[in-house]
Amino acid sequence: MGPVGHGHVVVVGGGICGLATAHRLVRAGTAVTLLEGSDQLGGLGTFFPWRDRWIERFYHCVMPTDDHLLELLDELGLRDSIGWRRTRMGMVVDGRSFPFNTALDLLRFTPLGVLDRLRFGVVSLLLRRLGRGKDLDGTRTEDWLRGLYGDRVWELLLAPLFGAKFGARFGDVPALYLWQRLGREGAVAVRGYPEGGYRAVIDALRASIEAGGGVVRLGAPVRRVGVADGVRIELDAGEVVSADRVVSTLPLPLLRELADDDLAARLPEVRLPYQGVVNALFFLRRPLSGHYWTPVVRSGTEFDGLIQMTPLAGVRPYNGWHLVYAMRYTDRESPLFGEDDASIAARWTAQLLELHPSLDAADVDDVRVFKAPFVEPVYPLGYLARRPPVVVDGTPLLLATTAHVYPEVTSWNSSAGLARRVVAMLEEAPQRLPGQGIPT
Repeated sequence: MGPVGHGHVVVVGGGICGLATAHRLVRAGTAVTLLEGSDQLGGLGTFFPWRDRWIERFYHCVMPTDDHLLELLDELGLRDSIGWRRTRMGMVVDGRSFPFNTALDLLRFTPLGVLDRLRFGVVSLLLRRLGRGKDLDGTRTEDWLRGLYGDRVWELLLAPLFGAKFGARFGDVPALYLWQRLGREGAVAVRGYPEGGYRAVIDALRASIEAGGGVVRLGAPVRRVGVADGVRIELDAGEVVSADRVVSTLPLPLLRELADDDLAARLPEVRLPYQGVVNALFFLRRPLSGHYWTPVVRSGTEFDGLIQMTPLAGVRPYNGWHLVYAMRYTDRESPLFGEDDASIAARWTAQLLELHPSLDAADVDDVRVFKAPFVEPVYPLGYLARRPPVVVDGTPLLLATTAHVYPEVTSWNSSAGLARRVVAMLEEAPQRLPGQGIPT
């Protein structure tokens, strides 16, 4: 890729998409300033100090199909640092635990009747093929899956299982999203985890940006964005940052709050609801099971699933502790999202102990609760044709948000792919030189 140009580009937001965008712009010879409002880079990949370790607030893994992310890691010299392991899935239904990986596991999965188990197995094997050539973007997930699996499988298993991601609106989400997700994930799958954790990736991206002359600013929350006469970004204490172009990775609802009147009128009309997440991280003295991912269905818990990191990363990164993430995807306006962390930690600990009688309170060394308000857009039917453009017409603003990755699954991989696409569009778009006004 040739130089994008010698203009100054500001990237707003220091999550993986913003970091990857700034990294690639710097590699292309562009002057870049990255602005992050918090005191840490990484977005959902942020971490916190725990004793003598750095621990991720939210769970992550690398999939062998994550081509965009693996390419980025290759550029950073980190691809060979990924440790790959075969992980397994469990399932908790009505308080009972089941392995959920092989044909034999399915035959023993008694929450479903024998015929439903057979139908589930056959349809699941063929599901990717059954979706080819169909308008899944215009088909409700519930309609598609009910028709394939039957009412019993949908109501007992699929609705609570996948509905955990989107709540009551899951049935209305385009079936294309689920179809794409099944292409990335599997019940039995090889997954990867970087040596040094995700902090190693974030640190490498920052080092790459700064080594190429880019500027990374933490604790620089954007207060106002205007593009009427070049990019004008207001920070605290009246500071103004000017640029030739701006790439915003902020969720669109947040960008609308920061845009001045002129820019707000130019932003895409797409208004998506977003799911947030409440995430409790348990530090345990011993493991729960050998399963990486365990959905929890109708079992008296507020959390919808458990991610156990030991099967993926081992115990060495955590000095012998076993880390378990419990999560509940929920609207950021929900009572749970607004509840204080200590109350959630106490209640979810009691629920975890009840779910796993082999544990006692002494096995839980620590619990930390973290929340994120903008995790996943809830996409409407026909969203392919309604996706907002990356380039905001008539302005020097480009958008790189989760609203733009559909139908890919929201992940570090899709964010890395979006960053590459945005940088390519910056290269192709007309450059606005000082004094020339905004390109059209």
